[in-house]
Amino acid sequence: MKIINFIRKAFVIAELEIRKIFHDPTEIIMRSVQPALWLLIFGQVFAKMHAIPGQTNYIDFMTPGILAQSVLFVSIFSGIAVIWERDLGLIHKLLATPTPRAAIVLGKAISAGLRTLPIAVIIYILAVLLKVQIIWNPLNLLGVLIIVMLGAIFFSTFSLIIACLVKTRERFMGIGQLLTMPLFFASNAIYPIEIMPNWLKMIAQVNPLTYMVDALRTLMIGNVSGFSLTLDFVILLLISTLFVAIGGSLYSKVIT
Repeated sequence: MKIINFIRKAFVIAELEIRKIFHDPTEIIMRSVQPALWLLIFGQVFAKMHAIPGQTNYIDFMTPGILAQSVLFVSIFSGIAVIWERDLGLIHKLLATPTPRAAIVLGKAISAGLRTLPIAVIIYILAVLLKVQIIWNPLNLLGVLIIVMLGAIFFSTFSLIIACLVKTRERFMGIGQLLTMPLFFASNAIYPIEIMPNWLKMIAQVNPLTYMVDALRTLMIGNVSGFSLTLDFVILLLISTLFVAIGGSLYSKVIT
């Protein structure tokens, strides 16, 4: 019963966060521009260049990576909302409730995942227009949904932890911008690990985004790499759970 109550409270927090999107849906539109540009411009150019050995259709290879990139970029800056809420006095009210801190963190993380779903739909539409060989099996689509949510939970909770530690918007934005590009380019999102230099391969193998991309690539286009889908899922689940627990322990410190 405690677990059910915990999950129920997390979804209540998520619902409160999602209502903000309906007040300002332009955020979804603006967030969709970047992945569209990557697929329509960067992807088209690299497909013509045949820059990746063994990749006969680079757009197919790249599409899951761009979906993962969108999840990363949306989630990694979600923590700034914690700083805004502190300045507005909302966190003090949340902390005064009996809601567990980890449930608050999980609820906010779930809302970050839900924010990425419309962008995922747009990427799927672009994939159809670009004739990407998407697997439309319902189980695969469900798997994509689960992986997107786990990735968003991890990166948004990571973002929240940073916000709790740095406590100012300026520092948070600086660190967020510093992290996004290294995480993206030190992964297999736009090129396979096999062609990376050895030092970058080591970084990619400890980069959570690599496992998210690998899972999405397996589920979306059936491209099986050196990792297994089970390994991808277990790693994302474990690190997401760990970071929710850490975020819950740090959440109240944002006001100190």
